[in-house]
Amino acid sequence: MRRALDLLYDGAAWVAALAMIGVLLMVLLSILGRQLGFHVPGTDAYAGYSMAAAGFLALAHTLKHNEHIRVTLLLGRLKGKAKHALEMWALTAAVLLAALFAFYSVRLAWQSHLLNDISTGNDATRLWIPQLTMAVGTVVLLIAFIDEWWLELTGRRVTAEPEEALHNE
Repeated sequence: MRRALDLLYDGAAWVAALAMIGVLLMVLLSILGRQLGFHVPGTDAYAGYSMAAAGFLALAHTLKHNEHIRVTLLLGRLKGKAKHALEMWALTAAVLLAALFAFYSVRLAWQSHLLNDISTGNDATRLWIPQLTMAVGTVVLLIAFIDEWWLELTGRRVTAEPEEALHNE
């Protein structure tokens, strides 16, 4: 199970990296079009869709590598059961918030699909397609938070403290 979850997080991160390449390609195409006198409709919109995809799909991988911003002023001073209780409280809140975020993201994409909602730009993209990356990213983030919650509950969660946090306190 651990291997499958890590593969899921890494796979989402790779797709996020491809989306960043998509941003680059759209920007370069737009610049090239201006320089050579041609126009490709929708490059701005597709760059935005790719940027959103990159951000959402990278959330779980970032969480699992302890790269999300955490306020550890109180947590760093606690030990034992008190630290575990605060971690469980924070992770429970995170799971609940991620579940809401995932639910409404999936619902938005589904409703856009049902209503055949299209973008207002001249590219007329079916909006459920870029919204799907947000939905997938938030669902994978929810899975990652549940994973962290379970690891903390069973005492197997490992959190590496970044050195810079130690130097700043």
